[in-house]
Amino acid sequence: MGVASATPTAVRHLPAVALWREGDVHLFDCGENAQMRMLQAGLKRSKIQNIFISHFDTDHYSGLMGLLATLQLQRREIPLRIVGPVGIKEYVEWNVNFAKLNLGFELHFVEIEEDIDSQIVVDEEEYYVEARPLNHTMFCVGYRFQEKDKPGKVDAEKAQALGITEDAQFKALKAGEDIELEDGTVIKSYDIVGHPRPGDSFAYITDTKYCPNSVKLAMNTNILYHEATFSDSLADKAAETGHSTSSDAARVATEAQTKLLVIGHFSARYTNPFVLLREARAKFFPVWLATELRPIYTNPSLEKGIVTPKVEIKEITGTTGGKSSTKRKPAGNKNKRFRKRKASSDSRGRRESRDDYSAPPRRKRRTDQPKPESDNYNNSGSTRPPKHITPRTPFDDFDRF
Repeated sequence: MGVASATPTAVRHLPAVALWREGDVHLFDCGENAQMRMLQAGLKRSKIQNIFISHFDTDHYSGLMGLLATLQLQRREIPLRIVGPVGIKEYVEWNVNFAKLNLGFELHFVEIEEDIDSQIVVDEEEYYVEARPLNHTMFCVGYRFQEKDKPGKVDAEKAQALGITEDAQFKALKAGEDIELEDGTVIKSYDIVGHPRPGDSFAYITDTKYCPNSVKLAMNTNILYHEATFSDSLADKAAETGHSTSSDAARVATEAQTKLLVIGHFSARYTNPFVLLREARAKFFPVWLATELRPIYTNPSLEKGIVTPKVEIKEITGTTGGKSSTKRKPAGNKNKRFRKRKASSDSRGRRESRDDYSAPPRRKRRTDQPKPESDNYNNSGSTRPPKHITPRTPFDDFDRF
C-alpha cells in the first residue's frame, strides 16, 4: 500500500504492507496513508488483527493514530494487537489520552527489547510471527509470518476399507492420534494420513543493511518483501543511512532460497525503478517490483480475485484496470484549428509555398523562471500533461499476479 522511502511522491505513499489471510488482515508498518490505501485496495479496516511496526522512523508509523481513530468511529469491539519496539505502548497511549479517544476496543501491546536475538511476538493456533533485530541506524526489527504445518490428507478409500466412518475418528487421525475400532483393531495415524503440508510464509524486511538476521527471517519463504532503497551506484549512501541496495536484497533472497523476492521502499530519486529491478534480477530470479494496490498471491489459481482494488491502476502502457485506454490529450479547445500559413517572400522576391498545417511556434520559457513541478500541473496553468512517473515497468510479470 506504500512503497516510498522517507517521503511520499506524486504516485508513491509511505510504507505499509497488508497481509490478507483467511479473511483477516495483518498490517506491517503504518505510514500516514495506510487507512486510505486500505480503503482503495478493497481491504476492510475492521478486519485488522495485528499491526507490526518495524521501527520509529516517522514514515513507518505516522498513520497509526489516524487508523485507531477511524476504528473507534467504526465502533470496533474486538481487541487489536500492536507489536513494535519498546516505546510503542507509551506513544499510543499518550496520543489516545491527548486526543481523548474513547476506544471501544482493547489494545494489546507486544514490545520488543533491543537485546533480543529472536522473539515469537504472536503465536496463534494456525500461525506465528517471529521478530529479529536488523541493522539500521536505530533499533529496527524484521518480521516473519509463518503458517504452521497443516495436517496431511486422509486416504479416504483406505479408511473406508478399514471401517473408519465417524468424523471424530478422522479428526483424531489428522491430529496424529491413533484410534481403536470396536473390534479392537488399532489404526495408526501414519497409515491413513499423508505427510504434513508446510504452511505458507512471508517475510517483511525493511530499513536495514545486509545482515544475517535478514537471511534467517527470509529462509525458504514463499514471499520476501525486502527494501531496495538505492541502486548499486549509491552503495556508500546506503551503508551510511542503514539501507539496502537492490543487490543486497537479491543477496538475501539467494542465501535464504526464497521463492519470490518483492522489492520496495524506493528512494524518491528513482521515478522509474527499472534500474533497481534490473540490478536485482541480475543476481536473483524471480524478482518483482512492489506496485501499490496490486496484490501478490501465494496461490494465484485459488486466491486471484479475492482482493479487488477500488481504484484504477495505471500501467506503463497507458492502460487502466487491465483494459486499453486512449492516450491523454492536452487540455484546450477540441475544435481549435490552426490557420493555413500564407506564402511568404524572401529578400530576393522568391515565394515559398507552405501548404502544411502547422502549429504556432511554442513560446520559449524565460531562463530565469523555474520549471514548474509535475505535481503542480493542475495549478500551474500549463496545457501540457505532467511528466509521466511510472509505478510499474514492462519487466514485471503482469500475468503472474
